[in-house]
Amino acid sequence: MSHDLETREIRFAHRVRLALDEASDSPSPNIAARLAAARQEALARKKPEPVAVVQPALVLAGVGAMQSPEIGGPRRAFDKLGRLGLLWPLAALVIGLAGIAYWEHQQHIQDLADIDAAVLSDELPLSAYADHGFNAYVKRAQ
Repeated sequence: MSHDLETREIRFAHRVRLALDEASDSPSPNIAARLAAARQEALARKKPEPVAVVQPALVLAGVGAMQSPEIGGPRRAFDKLGRLGLLWPLAALVIGLAGIAYWEHQQHIQDLADIDAAVLSDELPLSAYADHGFNAYVKRAQ
């Protein structure tokens, strides 16, 4: 029973779709004129789109804005400086990281030198450090 109802609904929907398609293909002249008038009215009420005005300018610290009227003139030199200006922070970062790595390496060398100096200046013989029973010797000494 429900299958029959669904089939009838599908057929009805198909007929309605065909009728709407036929009506939309060729609207009556009255409807076409009203749609054209409504479109013209909507276009007349439309707000104009804002136009972005771009003026080339370079702002330097303490100098202000410098505008260059010709495209190929001083602006090109400032563009190159601007691109180099992006590299300065990167160069500073690389130099800083290299400095930190160097300092940590020097600290590691200094720590190893301190350990070597302590081992060499200690009263224990060097063979005691290589002995597997050294931990037992240290524990007995304490």
